[in-house]
Amino acid sequence: MSEHAIEFLRGWIGEKVHCQSSQARIDKQAETLAKECAAEAAEVGIPLEDIQEEV
Repeated sequence: MSEHAIEFLRGWIGEKVHCQSSQARIDKQAETLAKECAAEAAEVGIPLEDIQEEV
């Protein structure tokens, strides 16, 4: 993963990911956040493949 992608992902996770109390909410949030992260990474020129290498 490129340094740019690592910095993006660390910042994005810190800003967007918050603890949920129920498994159903965790699953729903995970799916929503994954889609949002991929879209925002693409907007700043980070290919999804670059992020997937690390996750």
